[in-house]
Amino acid sequence: MAAGAVALASGSLFAVGAPAAPTTASTISIQPSMHTWLASAKAQPPTQAQCVSMFGVPCYRPAQLQAAYNEKPLFARGITGRGQTIVIVDAFGSPTIKSDLGTFDKQFGLPNPPSFRIIQPAGAVPPYNPSNSTMVSWAGETTLDVEWSHSIAPGASIVLAETPVAETEGTVGFPQIVEAENYVINHHIGDVISQSFAATEQTFPTPQSLLKLRSAYVNAFRHRVTVLAGSGDTGAASYSNAAGTLYYTHPAVNWPASDPLVTGVGGTQLQLTAAGQRTAPDRVWNDTYNTTVNQFIEGDNGPNPLATGGGTSAIFSRPPYQNGVRGVVGDRRGVPDISMSGACSGPVLNYWSFGGVTPGWYEVCGTSESGPLFAGIVALADQVAGHSLGLINPALYFLSAAHAPGLVDVTQGNNTVSFTQNGKSYTVPGFSARPGYDLASGVGTVNAALFVPELARAAGGHWHW
Repeated sequence: MAAGAVALASGSLFAVGAPAAPTTASTISIQPSMHTWLASAKAQPPTQAQCVSMFGVPCYRPAQLQAAYNEKPLFARGITGRGQTIVIVDAFGSPTIKSDLGTFDKQFGLPNPPSFRIIQPAGAVPPYNPSNSTMVSWAGETTLDVEWSHSIAPGASIVLAETPVAETEGTVGFPQIVEAENYVINHHIGDVISQSFAATEQTFPTPQSLLKLRSAYVNAFRHRVTVLAGSGDTGAASYSNAAGTLYYTHPAVNWPASDPLVTGVGGTQLQLTAAGQRTAPDRVWNDTYNTTVNQFIEGDNGPNPLATGGGTSAIFSRPPYQNGVRGVVGDRRGVPDISMSGACSGPVLNYWSFGGVTPGWYEVCGTSESGPLFAGIVALADQVAGHSLGLINPALYFLSAAHAPGLVDVTQGNNTVSFTQNGKSYTVPGFSARPGYDLASGVGTVNAALFVPELARAAGGHWHW
């Protein structure tokens, strides 16, 4: 059956249900979904063996993930993202992003992107301040997003849309992101937008305050632009305060990944050889109970919430494309939709030289990695289709139900997390991977050589709602 002719059951992507939980907080915080630590201040990046020796975990390079996701058959056919544009949206950006990408590309033998533009459509970004930890954090986030989306789609152009305000109180910062994204969409600047930030649904003052910020996603849907968002890095729990120091003690998910008009991307753990071959099946990313990882990220033995986000929305009802998995999601929107590498027990290498950090190679992890990786995959599918694919979620669930060979099921792991807060220990029960769709890995992960043409075909038509 042609995907474009599939009629979905009644429902609306624009409707919301009664909140499943009260939203009583008055502050929100956009959190870059990223963790990092310095791996080497030398010109050469460390080898995988050196990372294992220093940190007890490996570090991965572009060629390894390209091999792990079976991209080489696509590259051999000239499918590299050529003619497509990936848009990265981040607060502040990085003052050294172009030179850092150049160093990264030269080291790993990647071509320069055909075009790399930086725009500031929501207003001029203030001068970079290396003493401002928020700016430093967003510079790291920006570099991760750009370097790794480029690694997966080296032939795609990149547009970095920098915004001038980081969210600190209420909904400050989000309007600028919405403005920047609407500009990108209205001016046909890109085919896929990658967002690597998250805010817990329940921290918005009211559901209505969140819903007022959806205009860019509605706009993207109407203009057939794909929008992605990482599902978050705190497992089944999520931050409950603006400072990001406290967690809800019940399951919660993050927006915008939970928006039905956005594709939520979760994190998996890859175990790879130096050549990128798997030594075990991918599993749900959860380093909460990994003492080694806790020590160099949190400075203690843990447990700390270090896991992929996933669960059901407190704001949004089940969208029509999830009717086939109603037994898993119930009457709510479930996230994530799909997953890519994000584990801190298998991080990727980045090159950073912006002020406030020691210039060198960093190990980076989180769903801030997963989102840009999948943005690259979408750019490849856009090239195959010959046009942007728009909202791909209906196609993802269609392919999953059809057991498409390009979707690789993730059936191991969970996103249960534990932590100590105000002197008391908590465990927030999460969700386990299982055959088919689940609330820890979505529909699974991808074999790009098979998945890219499958997605291009399945999302290439116009779905009937």
